[in-house]
Amino acid sequence: MSITQHSTDTVAHAFANLMNGHDPDAVDGFVAENYINHNAYVDDGREANRAFWAQWFAAFPDTEVSLDDVLVDGDRVAGRFTYQATFQGPFMGLPPTGRPVVMHSIDIWRVVDGMAVEHWDQLDTQAFLAQLAGEDVGQ
Repeated sequence: MSITQHSTDTVAHAFANLMNGHDPDAVDGFVAENYINHNAYVDDGREANRAFWAQWFAAFPDTEVSLDDVLVDGDRVAGRFTYQATFQGPFMGLPPTGRPVVMHSIDIWRVVDGMAVEHWDQLDTQAFLAQLAGEDVGQ
């Protein structure tokens, strides 16, 4: 299939919809129960993914995500994302600052029968954690 056939129906789009809808339960529609997550902050499995996003939205209730790029190659879907939010609740042991934060990620999912079964990501973790600590970081 071509990229254009997938462009409106990928797990990258489903993820962006979850984020912009602030709905951790949306994982049911695109994350497999036995999901393998190659991310140091989120455990494997759909339920761990749901729990992480519930914590995220408690800390960043005004999250807005843009899907800047999406690519499809065989069973892989890649998305490049920009996250903008205000740090309004505790997160990763840090108290909220009330300040805006920006984060960028590149995510790759392996997809089987329309469900994400495996995930890798590259995050700008150092800049994001600095923002959580209240430091000014040029974005």
